[in-house]
Amino acid sequence: MNGSFFRSMLWLHGWAGLLAGWLLYAIFLTGSATYFRSEISHWMRPELGFTADAKDDAQIADAALRRLRAIGGDAERWRVTLPNAREPATEIHLWRKSGKEPSFVHEWLDPATGAPSPARATLGGDFLYYFHFDLRMPSIWGRLLVGFAAIVMLVALVSGVVAHKRIFADFFTFRPDATRQRAWLDGHNIAGVLALPFHLVITYTGLVTLMFLYMPWGIHIAYQGRAQALLAEAGVVAPTPAVSDPAPLAPIALPLAEARRRWEGGRAGVIDIYRPGEIGTLIELTRDASETLAYRYDKLRFIGPDGRSIPQSPPSSVVATQMTMYGLHVGRFADAALRAGLFVCGSTATATIGTGLVLWSVSARRRDTSRIGMFLVERLNLGVIVGLPIAVAAYFWANRLFPSASPDRLLGEPMMFFSTWIAVFLVSLLPWRRAPWAPMLVVAAGAFAALPIADAAAYRSGEIASYDRVFLGFDVTMAAIGCAFAAIATKLREERPSAKIIDQTPKREFVP
Repeated sequence: MNGSFFRSMLWLHGWAGLLAGWLLYAIFLTGSATYFRSEISHWMRPELGFTADAKDDAQIADAALRRLRAIGGDAERWRVTLPNAREPATEIHLWRKSGKEPSFVHEWLDPATGAPSPARATLGGDFLYYFHFDLRMPSIWGRLLVGFAAIVMLVALVSGVVAHKRIFADFFTFRPDATRQRAWLDGHNIAGVLALPFHLVITYTGLVTLMFLYMPWGIHIAYQGRAQALLAEAGVVAPTPAVSDPAPLAPIALPLAEARRRWEGGRAGVIDIYRPGEIGTLIELTRDASETLAYRYDKLRFIGPDGRSIPQSPPSSVVATQMTMYGLHVGRFADAALRAGLFVCGSTATATIGTGLVLWSVSARRRDTSRIGMFLVERLNLGVIVGLPIAVAAYFWANRLFPSASPDRLLGEPMMFFSTWIAVFLVSLLPWRRAPWAPMLVVAAGAFAALPIADAAAYRSGEIASYDRVFLGFDVTMAAIGCAFAAIATKLREERPSAKIIDQTPKREFVP
């Protein structure tokens, strides 16, 4: 084909990466952080100094259920998430029946007493987790955008492997002291090849987790759009019990003991109770996510008033496959070392996307592209590649700077994230002679590197209940990220103006 096929793949790779690159960068950066979602949440609730070792699961669950009865005996559904090695607090959710207010309640409890914890109100790591797949947008629009970006990512990965014929050879030829273009291209190749299987698996499994949203037509035809009926028939969710007469709930120790026996020593992580306080009450136990690869796959159901087990068929092979892919994507099964490896792989994917965006803009500038268009592309690159990490750091800083008892914390922390991100975009749009990469990288370096200092001050003031390994790991990671941004800023300051470098770079090294 005289190279036309490879040129087509190169064109497809470049444009696919540009059209969804900024969105993909945000998805992968926040997704990588959520491998430590629980640890981030723990860091953002420094008042949580207790552990879950004081009592067994049955006593902790009993204390949580007493709290749920006190605040919502008329509820439609209760949920108790038991503490584990990563999360020291008990989490409860309550959904009230239609017309009752408030319709939803969420609290963190001290597992030893069942009392509401003194921890500050914060979204914690959940904010980054939900931003990763719904961009904090209303309705389903954010999830649809993320799905579109994931499809484009698959196209970019496949076309990139085909187009870069020497990609594996270039993996061993990193030249950081070469021209800026060559160094960025080498970095792009290394980051892309280093964890290529991870990039493919994480993108595909991400699509599978929301497959019913992206392909709803079968549900509409077979179940008249009633997705809940499909999930109940497939064994994914419990069927909703019919309305019945009042009846007390059996001791939760009975289902928990039976679950431990059936799971050969495994423990329940989540307790769902549907229509509590009725004869038809249904108790559903979900095995702790750290013990299984498939996400929320092992479930047992019991009759509420007497605690008897309900016979049930195992989920279909299709559901088992989907739940396994879901589990691979979220990585709840992984221990700390494996999650650190997954975080590194996610970071390399983020770096691959970021370097690809920079390469496209440098290549386009060489082709005398529209000055206005190039200005916008370069500023968007700066606002996303550096602006988003600065916004994440601002989110962490808001957690430490806002008064712990402030009623506006839940809104204030996300507002700090978005307002900081917008501010970086606005600063980048000022009439700089060149895009202010180095100054913004210095800001990012300072924002992350100073977080351990804020922790030290909080610990001295007694705000942090106990400086444990979570706080130590978080502070070391923040310092490392700050040093990385500082090193990149130093490297950029040492380089010659890009216009001179571009003129001296061989044409074949540019990626269209």
